Amino acid sequence: MYSLQIRQPKRRVGSEMIEKYREIPAAVIGDCMARIQAGGAMLRPMHAGGTVLAGPAYTVKTRPGDNLFVHKAIDLAQPGDIIVVDAGGKLDNAIVGEMMLTHAETRGLAGVVIFGAIRDFGHVRNHWFPVYASGVTLSGPFQSGPGHINVPIAIDGMVIEPGDLMIGDDDGLICIPFDEVEDLYPEAYKRFAGENAQRGRVRDGSVDRKWIDDRLAAVPYPIEIE
Repeated sequence: MYSLQIRQPKRRVGSEMIEKYREIPAAVIGDCMARIQAGGAMLRPMHAGGTVLAGPAYTVKTRPGDNLFVHKAIDLAQPGDIIVVDAGGKLDNAIVGEMMLTHAETRGLAGVVIFGAIRDFGHVRNHWFPVYASGVTLSGPFQSGPGHINVPIAIDGMVIEPGDLMIGDDDGLICIPFDEVEDLYPEAYKRFAGENAQRGRVRDGSVDRKWIDDRLAAVPYPIEIE
């Protein structure tokens, strides 16, 4: 018989790496990961701007529109964990609202990600607690399951395993696999520093734009310039 699973993560990304990545924009991390690892445009920050989401994933896979296993995950997760829910991206029923999010915040969790809908948007958008979701609906959830807790999930093609590092900002959400966290950081930091330096050159007018003409000269089609 097919069994539902409630597990604890076998490993979690450490607090030192979480704090190091907190200053790196999600877009920079995505560039370092070949621009193929991201939560997708459907998953948007719903909370008040300026709060960075950073922490280990505490995953839930649930039947679309049902939040029974999400309730249980909030009770089981450790402070600093991020509840990451694959609810199929469906927007018919809200998976969480103000009460559940307040409970998650009170327990010291670092945020909630719902590949699906939320409600009580007025509370969420005026509150600092990080919440990412695919949409908003007033229709409430079912509470009968089925689901899993701490199994691999996927959001718009982005695979997330329990304990992976989740980073989210105003641009969106990205997952860094546990085994890649330490090796990726030097490259991400270097790219971030390079972008900061480039920003200064753009502002003072010293930026080199020759690369555009070089690219145009290399294209395999004719260009008429008048």
